[in-house]
Amino acid sequence: MKIYDISLPISSELITWPGDPRPQLDKVLSISEGDACNVTKLEMGVHTGTHIDSPNHFIEGGITTDSMQLEVLMGKCLVIEITSKSNIQVSDLCNYEITKYERLLLKTSNSAHWENNLRRFDKRFIALSLEAAEYLVKSGIKLIGIDYLSIESYGVSEHKVHHQLLGNQIAILEGLNLSKVDSGEYELICLPLKLVDCDGAPVRAILKELT
Repeated sequence: MKIYDISLPISSELITWPGDPRPQLDKVLSISEGDACNVTKLEMGVHTGTHIDSPNHFIEGGITTDSMQLEVLMGKCLVIEITSKSNIQVSDLCNYEITKYERLLLKTSNSAHWENNLRRFDKRFIALSLEAAEYLVKSGIKLIGIDYLSIESYGVSEHKVHHQLLGNQIAILEGLNLSKVDSGEYELICLPLKLVDCDGAPVRAILKELT
């Protein structure tokens, strides 16, 4: 059984959303400096790298990360590859039997950024259109994932895609690296840190081949 680690490595070099804090890992204790052990302090935003958006991210009073159903974050999922160079439309999704799945991951040309170690934020990344988000709501999806730091285009003011998905209790998994993953069925496991009353959390996301 093959396991794919689809998480982004967290370091000070990791691309972050413009305005978000960059991750910092600082040694506070070091064996090489005479301490009994190594201890590292980590500082970063909760939407750094591979992470979950909870409804509270855009909906006041919405469910926070620690209250999300773990059953949604584990189980069979479908990975589909979108070859379009523009935002994902309903036409990119309608030929798949999406209604058979509760979890859907979208592989786009974004994944090449992670494979090529791009160090610059790409404002023109492939995102999900509002019409496609509405289509996924009607399809019964409970989790949607994408291979860049947001499901929604850069520079929007009303964040309608986030509101459409989170308002219908659909978990959003962002910051995936699907460069080594083919389209098909997998088992997804993406458990977030149990951060109390928080709008999101980093996850270690993996895909397991189904046997």
